[in-house]
Amino acid sequence: MTRAQRLLMRGAHLVWRVTRGMTLGVRGAAIDGQNRVCLIRHTYVDGWHLPGGGVEPGETALDALTREFQEEAEVLIDPGAARLHGVYFNTLASRRDHVVLYVARTFTVRAAKVPDREIAEAGFFPLDALPPETTRATRARLAEITRGLPPATHW
Repeated sequence: MTRAQRLLMRGAHLVWRVTRGMTLGVRGAAIDGQNRVCLIRHTYVDGWHLPGGGVEPGETALDALTREFQEEAEVLIDPGAARLHGVYFNTLASRRDHVVLYVARTFTVRAAKVPDREIAEAGFFPLDALPPETTRATRARLAEITRGLPPATHW
């Protein structure tokens, strides 16, 4: 992440600190029957990530997961089949941020994601052949899921 990107994220979290107190995000590992995982690449931060974003006021974590997958990857998650994997303290964002991670194995790909202002690219990648630019945290979470490891405490 570049210095400008870090400053932008810190600025956003400063606003959220004043308006929200604690911030809560959600991410999901959508894994298909061929053992491929859905990853996205943002326009404003480096690397490949699991789809997700902030949980808005009045929204459940599963509602946010469903919304984010639809917006970021054109994937319709079955919220009834999504399973909670873990809750993580995300000190990289701020000292008030937590991330809820779900695993979804039941979903529908509506269409190929067309790049937009937020998402440069989205796609499915074999779990044993992730793009080289896949973030450390994304690799760690996928290792937990695929190896049956307990969730770490920090993102």
